[in-house]
Amino acid sequence: MYNIYLEENKLKYELNELVKMFLKPSEFQLVGPEAKAEAQVCVEGMDDKNEAKRFLFDQLSRLTGQTPDWGTLTGVRPVKLAMEQFRKGYDADQVRRILKETYYLSDEKIELLVNLCLLQREILKDCDPDAVGIYAGIPFCPTRCVYCSFTSNQVKYEKIPPYLRALHKEINFVGEHLRTIGRKAESIYIGGGTPTTLTAEDLRELIARIQSAVDMSGVREFTVEAGRPDTITEEKLRVIRDSGVGRISINPQSMKQRTLDLIGRSHTPEEIRSAFRKAKEMRIPIINADLITGLPEENPEDFRHTLEEIIQLDPENITVHTLAVKRASRLIEQDADYHYRQGEVVREMLFIASKLLTEAGYHPYYLYRQKHMSGNFENVGWSKPGTESIYNIRIMEEDQTIVAMGAGGISKMYYPEENRLERIPNVSNYEIYIDRIDEMIERKRKGIE
Repeated sequence: MYNIYLEENKLKYELNELVKMFLKPSEFQLVGPEAKAEAQVCVEGMDDKNEAKRFLFDQLSRLTGQTPDWGTLTGVRPVKLAMEQFRKGYDADQVRRILKETYYLSDEKIELLVNLCLLQREILKDCDPDAVGIYAGIPFCPTRCVYCSFTSNQVKYEKIPPYLRALHKEINFVGEHLRTIGRKAESIYIGGGTPTTLTAEDLRELIARIQSAVDMSGVREFTVEAGRPDTITEEKLRVIRDSGVGRISINPQSMKQRTLDLIGRSHTPEEIRSAFRKAKEMRIPIINADLITGLPEENPEDFRHTLEEIIQLDPENITVHTLAVKRASRLIEQDADYHYRQGEVVREMLFIASKLLTEAGYHPYYLYRQKHMSGNFENVGWSKPGTESIYNIRIMEEDQTIVAMGAGGISKMYYPEENRLERIPNVSNYEIYIDRIDEMIERKRKGIE
């Protein structure tokens, strides 16, 4: 058990998060001033955040022999940090030096960030600075995955129409409000949950409602997250295609049946293959596939098999997630230290992903991190050139106003002059959302400008 003293100040939370990158909660305790003389690590008298984090990193690295690839970074948006350096006028070599000397990143992560910044700047160079992203949430799924912490409910169909009526009301308001304040949509994303839990008719009406309410003249992409392969039918894909939606996401997570059973998925590898075949036959322009490294009982060869098979299915985008054990998930109740033991396995899986995807013609285009990720690694979106998702870039880099509708949606009003966000949340419970829909609309009326 390590005794660690962190001075009581505004830095204590971030410093504590850095400690957790080296040590399990069961391996250390924070001690008060009365015990700091016996502490193996003592951080005090430092007002500069980066100096304090470097000092703590050095001490913990000496004690444990570890040097985490992401250095002192504990936040979820490292690309945003790197992009801020470019906006200050630094060139690529200067940004590399800052990431190395100030934040202790590994050379591999530095190159990843710099290349992502250069690509994203090129993708977004002609974007309307006043445009917004629009998100509509469908908080229903066939089953709840063991690692899930999102707003997701398993309900009978009769519970869904009242929710959709409330959502349609919010969509109508948002479309009218954006027209009134003179702002157009750049991207639209219907997510969840699993939007394809809706019937084909409900899905058609939802898409049509958005397209009639919102000024579509500036929309560069429209995505429907199809998520669960067992919810995908030819009829629903036809609705998506005929409505002009250009992107869907089919999320296998793994192609190993044992894994799918363990994580609470109610589909088979064959249903995954069938969903891709149907989407290709329908000529959906861009398909994304989500995979997860570090799933229970999987080894690197299991992941290699999954990735090789998905590459053969030929999606335009493949997002490689690192399993994060969230506080609201069932997995953390089963094994609170799970993600600490998975570090080396995930490292090898990510190496496999980088090698195979690069050889197959994909490149990284967006990245984010989460708390409690296995090995303290990252999630990376890979794409074939020219198929990158603008919405995914925007939502992760927080450089645009996002209007989020539906239960659990959190709108973010972006003020570029101050590089500041104001959050405007909807309630997460779908039944409370229905009851309080007028209040959710009023929050947007006051907050979105």
